[in-house]
Amino acid sequence: MKLIDLLKTDEVTISCELFPPKQGAQLENYKKIVKEMAALKPAYMSVTYGATGGTSDYTVELANEVNNNGIPAIAHLTCASSTKEKVASVIAELKEKKIENILALRGDIPANAEFPLPDQYHHASELIAEIKEQGDFCIGGACYPEGHPEADTIYEDLDHLKEKVDAGCEFLTTQMFFDNNILYNFMYKALKKGIDVPVVAGIMPVTNASQIKRITSLSGNMVPPRFLAIVDRFGDNQTAMRQAGIAYATEQIIDLIANGVNHVHIYTMNKPDVAGEILNNLSHIYVRDLEK
Repeated sequence: MKLIDLLKTDEVTISCELFPPKQGAQLENYKKIVKEMAALKPAYMSVTYGATGGTSDYTVELANEVNNNGIPAIAHLTCASSTKEKVASVIAELKEKKIENILALRGDIPANAEFPLPDQYHHASELIAEIKEQGDFCIGGACYPEGHPEADTIYEDLDHLKEKVDAGCEFLTTQMFFDNNILYNFMYKALKKGIDVPVVAGIMPVTNASQIKRITSLSGNMVPPRFLAIVDRFGDNQTAMRQAGIAYATEQIIDLIANGVNHVHIYTMNKPDVAGEILNNLSHIYVRDLEK
């Protein structure tokens, strides 16, 4: 199933994210996680291209496992750490496994690496154009409601985002954000720029205090005072912080859907229990047939 057929509707969708193992010996355990996550009946599941944006030999295999469990899969594909030859090889694998959806990303540039090299794509827009040339895929891209860290202004970032859409990107998934007003402002600016593809809101449930410190140091996300107060109050109590983080993520999702943002992607970090609690909190908002 091509995701754009789902994302163009007004139906509420909640999707989840998985990252593949670093070693083949872990693959069977990860397939069990896929099965547990699939039992929750998310609208689709995405599989990242290595935990930190690096290449992964198991992304295609795990995405295929998602499809085999009856859930549409989207495989991430990054170009910052891959040659054009490697990209072509992964696209061929995806075709072979009948995986129809790709999230095309530049990805994080590896530390101490020279980028771009002559045999690499420089930007996600180039990767999107190549994927479109190579097969009949539904192609998604990433966007940054607070602006890409490497862009001088949000408007410069939107110019690059428009290039991705013009190259063939059919929908966008946002990086995480903790204040919904940031997303609403971003979507208004994107529409003014002529970016009118579906936007999937990315939500990260923060279940421990160290998570938020890592997130803000890596991405510079703005953390609203209301959420900082939660971390200050419950950060030293792991069980309470987990409960509060799930409640905060749930509240964000309810507010998004109430304001017409019908497509939400949860960065579940391979935790079916966290995904399950959030989806149970939304059981009359995102209605699923768990018997199928």
